[in-house]
Amino acid sequence: MRLTAALLALTLTLPGCAALKALEGEPDRDVFELRPPSEAPRSCGRGRLAELVIEPPKARGTLDTDRIMIRPNQLQTQYLPDARWGDTVPVALQTLLVRAFGSYDAFTHVGRAPLGTAGDYALISEVQDFNAEVSGKGAVIRLTVDAQMVREMDASVVARGHFAATADAPSTKTDDLIPAFDAAGQQLVAQMTDWGLRAVGVNPARCR
Repeated sequence: MRLTAALLALTLTLPGCAALKALEGEPDRDVFELRPPSEAPRSCGRGRLAELVIEPPKARGTLDTDRIMIRPNQLQTQYLPDARWGDTVPVALQTLLVRAFGSYDAFTHVGRAPLGTAGDYALISEVQDFNAEVSGKGAVIRLTVDAQMVREMDASVVARGHFAATADAPSTKTDDLIPAFDAAGQQLVAQMTDWGLRAVGVNPARCR
């Protein structure tokens, strides 16, 4: 009886979700989001070409989460105890790609779903790595994605790409890992954006 009363008193003194987290033993975690390379409007000097749909990337179970993965070795997976992403890794990457491709005027529309029954092109991808790997006293951020650009009209693959980006963090502290994740994320999205533009016939070097 005394235990029940104590738990009830704790619930009443903590606001909203904090009370639930305290009772469930879930720690509070800082929330982080990554940035695209740039969202400044880019003109490619030609008319708008097509509608591009960014499909939700696929990922294995250990990456299909909002937890931030860190690997002490190649066979072990852990997560930062004090931090998480604002979305699951696949949704976070999809958001970055929508924002990056959407800054170019080469497309009539860039989004997570077509405006009508189908878009003109679809970007399909799978996340292979999105983690920090412990290296000495620091860590190496490793992001790897395989992607295909598909023409919706005939379901044909017009381009395939393998993309990899790395960045060094001086320690395994969250304050050092997150900027390194951000740097690697910008590299990765820039690679994928250039590739995607070329896949639909746009030279990114001519976009200003």
